[in-house]
Amino acid sequence: MPTPIYLDYNGTTPHDPEVIDAMRPFLEKEFGNPSSSHWYGIAPKRAVETARRQVAALINCSPEEIIFTSGGTESNNHAIKGIVGAGRRDGNHIVTTQIEHPAILEVCRYLDRKGFQTTYVPVDATGVVRVEEIEKAITPDTILITVMHANNEVGTVQPIEEIAALAKAHQIPFHTDAAQSVGKIPTDVNALGVDMLSLAGHKLYGPKGVGALYIKTGLTPSVFCHGAGQEGGRRAGTENVMEIAGLGQACEIARRDFEQNSSNMKVTRNQLEKGLYDAIQDIRTNGSVTHRLPNTLSVSFRGLEANRILEEIGLDVAASAGAACHSDHVAISHVLTAMGVPEVWAKGTLRFTTGRMTTGQEIDSAIDVIAKAVALLRQ
Repeated sequence: MPTPIYLDYNGTTPHDPEVIDAMRPFLEKEFGNPSSSHWYGIAPKRAVETARRQVAALINCSPEEIIFTSGGTESNNHAIKGIVGAGRRDGNHIVTTQIEHPAILEVCRYLDRKGFQTTYVPVDATGVVRVEEIEKAITPDTILITVMHANNEVGTVQPIEEIAALAKAHQIPFHTDAAQSVGKIPTDVNALGVDMLSLAGHKLYGPKGVGALYIKTGLTPSVFCHGAGQEGGRRAGTENVMEIAGLGQACEIARRDFEQNSSNMKVTRNQLEKGLYDAIQDIRTNGSVTHRLPNTLSVSFRGLEANRILEEIGLDVAASAGAACHSDHVAISHVLTAMGVPEVWAKGTLRFTTGRMTTGQEIDSAIDVIAKAVALLRQ
C-alpha cells in the first residue's frame, strides 16, 4: 500500500539525509562523554560546540547565548520558570496570549496556581494580537512577556518586533516561542529584538527530543536543571551529542537553503489553497492571509466534522484536525475559539502544512482526494 501524502509538517518533519549523516558517528563509534578530559571526549565536545555555532548562525546570535535542551517544551519551560525564579521579588505578573502552544499556556496555568498572575491577551479574528492590547495588560508587577512568533495551527505571524520594543521600553524580559517559524521565515534575534527564543529540532527536519534556547547576554534566568554544571551551568545533564549534532546540521541546512525551501513551501501551500477553493464550495481559510507562515493552511469546511474528513482521506493524505467531534460535544481548539470562528465552521477545520519535500504532483493528488471526500460526506 502506498504511504499517504504527508501534509502535517507543523506536527513534525522527516529527518533530512544530511542530518542523519551528521548524527551517525555518535550512534556508531563516537560514544564518549563531551565532558571527559581524555581522548574519547574530544570528538563529542567538538560536535556540541560546532552545533552551538550552527544554531547561533541561523538566528544571528553568539554561540555562548545558546543552550541545548530536550526540545521546544523544555525551552519554553526554562524561559518562563527561569525568569520567574530570578525575578519574583520584583513582581509576579506574566503577559501572554490566548493562542499560545500548551507548552506556554500550561506553564502559566501552573504558575497561576502557585500564586502568580497571568494575563491571557485576546487576539483578533485573524489570530493577530494587537500591540496596544499587550500594553494595556502590563502592570508594575509584570516580570515577563511571552508571545509566540507564529501560530502552529493557523500560521499567523505576530508583530514580534513591535512587542519587543514595547517590552524594552518597560524593561520587561521578552520571550518568543519560535518552534514553528525557524527555517520558514527570518528569525534573526537582533532584528526581532527578543531576549529569549525557543526552537525545536523536529520542526526543522532534525531529530525529536532536542531543542535550544537563546538567552540574550546579560539576562540571567535561574538555573532550570541542577547537576554537574553542563551548558555553562545553566542546564545540567550529559549532552545528547547525537541529537545535538543533528540539530546543528538541521540549522545549517535551514540557513543555507532558506530561500529555496521557504519558496517551495509557499508555492505548494498556495497551490493547495487555490485547488481546494476551485473544487469545493463553502470553505474558508482561518488566520491572516497576509501575515502567515509560508507553509500553513487552516481551512474549514462548513457543516462537516473534521474527524470524519480525516477518516475519509486518512489512507491517502495525512493532515491534522482543528476540532474533535464527540457524540455529545465538539471540542474546538483553543486557537479557533480565541479567534471567534463560528462552530458551524470550526468543527470542520483541518490544518494542512507543506514542507521542503512537498511536490506539486502530491498537491494535485491531495486536492482530488479531499474534494471527493467532502463531496461524499455532504451527500
